Amino acid sequence: MPFLSRPLAPALLLSAAALAFAAPAQAQARSDDALAAFAPADRLDPKTIDYSIWDEAMKSIVISMGPSLREGAPRPDPSFGTRRQYGHVSRFRLEGTRVMFSFLDSDVIASFTEYRKDLENTANIVDIQSLSRNEQLAYWINLHNVAMVEQIANAWPIRQPREIKVGGVPLDDAPFITVEGIRLSPRDIREKIVYRYWKDPAVIYGFWRGEIGGPSLQKEAYNADNVARLLTRGAMDYVNSLRGSQESGGKLQVAELYREAAPFFFPDFEKDVRAHLARYADEKTAALLEKTSGADPVINEHDIADIEGGVREPTYSNITSNGQAISFRIPQSVASLLRERDEKFQEIIRQGRTGTVTFSNITLPGVENETGEVE
Repeated sequence: MPFLSRPLAPALLLSAAALAFAAPAQAQARSDDALAAFAPADRLDPKTIDYSIWDEAMKSIVISMGPSLREGAPRPDPSFGTRRQYGHVSRFRLEGTRVMFSFLDSDVIASFTEYRKDLENTANIVDIQSLSRNEQLAYWINLHNVAMVEQIANAWPIRQPREIKVGGVPLDDAPFITVEGIRLSPRDIREKIVYRYWKDPAVIYGFWRGEIGGPSLQKEAYNADNVARLLTRGAMDYVNSLRGSQESGGKLQVAELYREAAPFFFPDFEKDVRAHLARYADEKTAALLEKTSGADPVINEHDIADIEGGVREPTYSNITSNGQAISFRIPQSVASLLRERDEKFQEIIRQGRTGTVTFSNITLPGVENETGEVE
């Protein structure tokens, strides 16, 4: 199982000319008027931001549980030798992605804070608002997700991210992020910047909340070239999962996430949400939409999206490969989760669902000016 072998280095900024460092302004209180300063500008600066360090980190600490089979996972057995239940028990535990917080040492965790501050300082070096819209969007999504990973890593072990407080304020509303001298919370970045200035509801799938019930944390950093593709991937993963949509008594139930985003993207909630789901629906989800009515935003799962359930388990198992024990010991609950994951992948192979293809940022015959820009 891979893990980070060294702390994250600061982000690199690529530009046509060398840029002088600008000291960050003194942070000021946030307000809607102040946040209007982050509106995308009409002018276009060709600079790009290099997130290769964060990309490396994501490939090292994020585990994909694979596409949903639309089958709730059964309640797992208690750990061997005890009646206490360790690890994840959620019926959604085999969906989305997981972060290996329990395998991160103090140096790696500290490097998340360093990297978050480096991203903040990037806005003092380059005018974020003048970059391409995809470049701006990638910046805000990465900054939000880096900050969430940082704070959850600092607080781990913890069962639910919503229990975390920063300076006495719940994590999602804590203004611990400073950009251009303005203090921001994760919610500010989502709702008062991105949801405010981007029209496509696909943007909601870029933001990781640290919860099983939320969108997945991608195994790649976002950038101007891949942001449309990754948002589409996240949307398809979420819409076609039990944590995104399911049936109850002939009625359609959807994630609470859509109710939160409703003021920005779904003013006619039932009609707009159902149309949005249909945009990304696979065969099973399309059939679900066809046979149900309504759109009740009641699905949630607030447990942490890690691999250990937010609790250190005292019992361990040896990992085996092809019947041979290898020198790597992990908690029994993690070993059990990984076995379930392997069984799920075997079922995916049996069903012939071995991969997906997503087209983005290409020009198709008969289609002009297809740039892959997220509106």
